[in-house]
Amino acid sequence: MTCQLIESSNAAAKAVAPGARLSQAAEAALRDAHGAETHVGASYAAIVARYGPVAPFDKLLKAERRHAAALATMMKAYGLAVPKNAWGSEAKPLVPLPDTVEAACAACAEARAADVRQYDDVLIPAVTGVPGLVELFSALRDRARDRHLPAFQRGMDGGHAVPHLHGHPHHHSDGHSHEHAHEHAHGGRDHHRCGQTHAKGH
Repeated sequence: MTCQLIESSNAAAKAVAPGARLSQAAEAALRDAHGAETHVGASYAAIVARYGPVAPFDKLLKAERRHAAALATMMKAYGLAVPKNAWGSEAKPLVPLPDTVEAACAACAEARAADVRQYDDVLIPAVTGVPGLVELFSALRDRARDRHLPAFQRGMDGGHAVPHLHGHPHHHSDGHSHEHAHEHAHGGRDHHRCGQTHAKGH
């Protein structure tokens, strides 16, 4: 079944006029959103690599890849280069993961709540009036709030599926830091990603 988010972004991209360009603020917001979603996906991948295909990370990893793909489609429609996902590389290292799946879920729940605020306070206002982007950003916010956040809240209480912390951790997986790929003047700010060890709010 084709993802509705992908279908919507494809349709919105086709509707973009040839040569259309975004304002500086809207372009920065689109780049920031894409960087954030690829960052989240890399974090989930690191957790799955360490703990195995444990819920909710296994399914949400696939969802994050679709989110990044939808944003990449809109970037291309507006003539923007889509950066390679470098999370986990020497240039963008990932910090150590929490010691348990429950702790990872708690960190990710905090991160997704921060993401919702970022979309509401910064990203969506930056693309107001841009066809396709308001709808896409709103859909991503809604998924973070209504699907991902509740899944992680359940996981905090041990409500994740087997396999549960089975086997030995893979030595190559090491979580992630939070570091925006793109900081910008319209109000971009740091927010949390699962895998972090501190709990400062924003």
